[in-house]
Amino acid sequence: MTLESYNGDVQTVPQSENSPNDTEKERELFVPPLNFAMVDNGIFRSGFPEPVSFSFLQSLRLRSIIYLCPEPYPEVNVEFAKSNGIQVFQFGIERCKEPFVNIPDQVIREALQVLLDTENHPVLIHCKSGKHRTGCLVGCVRKIQRWCLSSIFDEYQRFAASKARISDQRFMELFDISNLRHSPLSFSCSNRC
Repeated sequence: MTLESYNGDVQTVPQSENSPNDTEKERELFVPPLNFAMVDNGIFRSGFPEPVSFSFLQSLRLRSIIYLCPEPYPEVNVEFAKSNGIQVFQFGIERCKEPFVNIPDQVIREALQVLLDTENHPVLIHCKSGKHRTGCLVGCVRKIQRWCLSSIFDEYQRFAASKARISDQRFMELFDISNLRHSPLSFSCSNRC
């Protein structure tokens, strides 16, 4: 490959060791799932992982997946989890587009118990699009971490965008963390070496 420098000189740049003859596996790109992000050390969030994202997810060395939809996990995802030693925890939260349909408090509490157990880390939290159900669970984590509500809502809105729901924000605001047994920083990166 040749490159022209700013002063007009032409230089030859050596080709990398990866040539067109490399195997497909070596050239495979990592494609994160829709709405993927790190929540905290060992905690990730996303939309539903498609097979194209499996290599990326393998790089995270997940121990657990928290699936927040009521529909059965597709067989291809079950096989991926099984072949990688990933435990899938399903908490079937119905999609609630109606303004006065509440997210089930007890289901979120059960999901939080799994999420806060560091034996399950690294863990991926996901629903269909990684916006509402995932956003509510992450918002509750942020309350445990003692984030202010405006920051919790800001993070929620970054993922939900124009689909942000007042009912989700109201749920996060009213969610009572007083009876959860984890200190705010018990799973935070601030305690990691």
